[in-house]
Amino acid sequence: MLWRPEYGRFMIEGTPGQPYAGSISDFLTVESNMRLRRETVQALLRPNEVALTVTNFPLLGTPNFTEPPAAPRGPAARSLFFPDEAINAHRRFPTLTQNIRERRGKRVAINMPVFRDVNTPKPFAPKYDDEEADAAALPEHIYMDAMGFGMGCCCLQVTFQACSIDEARHLYDQLAVIAPVMLALTAATPIFRGYLADVDCRWNTISQSVDDRTQEEQGKAPLKSSRFVIPKSRYDSIDSYISQDPALRASHNDIPLVMDHGHYATLRNGGVDHLLAQHVAHLFIRDPLVVYRERLNQDDENESDHFENIQSTNWQTMRFKPPPPNSSIGWRVEFRVMEVQLTDFENAAFTLFIVLLTRAILSFDLLFYIPISKVDENMQTAQKRDAVSSGKFFFRKNLTRAVDDDSYELMDVNTIINGQEGAFPGLLPLLNQYLDSMEIDFQSRSLLASYFELISKRASGELITTAKWMREFVQQHPEYKKDSVVSGPIAFDLVKLCADLGNGIATAERLLGPLPTQPAQ
Repeated sequence: MLWRPEYGRFMIEGTPGQPYAGSISDFLTVESNMRLRRETVQALLRPNEVALTVTNFPLLGTPNFTEPPAAPRGPAARSLFFPDEAINAHRRFPTLTQNIRERRGKRVAINMPVFRDVNTPKPFAPKYDDEEADAAALPEHIYMDAMGFGMGCCCLQVTFQACSIDEARHLYDQLAVIAPVMLALTAATPIFRGYLADVDCRWNTISQSVDDRTQEEQGKAPLKSSRFVIPKSRYDSIDSYISQDPALRASHNDIPLVMDHGHYATLRNGGVDHLLAQHVAHLFIRDPLVVYRERLNQDDENESDHFENIQSTNWQTMRFKPPPPNSSIGWRVEFRVMEVQLTDFENAAFTLFIVLLTRAILSFDLLFYIPISKVDENMQTAQKRDAVSSGKFFFRKNLTRAVDDDSYELMDVNTIINGQEGAFPGLLPLLNQYLDSMEIDFQSRSLLASYFELISKRASGELITTAKWMREFVQQHPEYKKDSVVSGPIAFDLVKLCADLGNGIATAERLLGPLPTQPAQ
């Protein structure tokens, strides 16, 4: 296993020590490996500390939320709520924070709609005794003002190595369409800065937390010193498909793509095709956020730091990752949208669902293309409260290449995942069909079936999402005053239960169902 620092001092990123091989038996060690990582971290903590897999801490940004307590308004974030002491001390992270704020010309402005309960103040419009905050804060919204509110969130990411650049580009495109559905299925973020929110996911919070666009780039002032009007934050959904698949039509890439035309011309002159050239040229409409002095002068024939500097700060639903120079690593695709779950069982289930979906996409030659503007709409739908049950997502009606029909319609998550007889096959039935074509032992198939059952029941509503479970926990807590406030005692009890669930010493059948026993590896 490998460990890397993350944005918050309270966070750590864990990854496998080496890539998983391609066998089903290898995949089935994911849960036990996740459990080992949890145990490894927990063994290093003090008796009153716990290792949690939660998207964000409910009291993040409330007074004295750190231990030891620290005051806000530090030189990096200058936040009213988030102290610099909560930022990882590695120079990259405070520098990112400060540079985003300075490039933007003011603090970031994050506004998440508040969940309105019977005693929530009317209007919900707190005053902050700060001119910039009072101007930026929207009524009926939870206001936040620092990168830490977004990059202090955790997630579940999966990276795949493809056998070729063409395969990587194909998977990038198809998984981009799946991303909003998986965001809704894994929704786990109903609380921000000690308030219940009327959203279930972290995505827009992070998007707003790293939005370094100037007023000109946002289209709020005429272009003078900035080069482009840029429609989105640098943390958002992808803006174009990149595969050369004949099934990709011009009408699918229906968002006008802002790009650096100089870079585009260089790439085209170097033999790069139009779709990939515009993808890279689109990345380079952004400025670098952090440049290390010792890495300024590079041999670009043998090093890729200059490219990765831009690539790594374009945080999107998917990331297309070229091989590093002079490396045996191949073309990779990173699926970045899922929210982290409370237990290793859940995280393994969603990881393996996406892994096996890539296998089914390639084996059955599946196509998910819809206009990319509809993918953007789906991303906003996915974050709404209880979107997994009440939301409708644009999705392609016919998934096979044999039928020349790329029409799409609104479907609920249950139909997309579980299918509808005579109307839509469903992703889980397709995965089971793929597994039926393989020789898999009974024990392995049973474990996969338990993972699929969790996902099927989350999609159907028989089991609820982490976000809904957390919201219900708060609303049913005896300390809750029906005013949208998640107090210290409520947050303590919630976090304690989350820790117990993660460590397997508590149950929550509405969330998880009866958990199976992990077979010995």
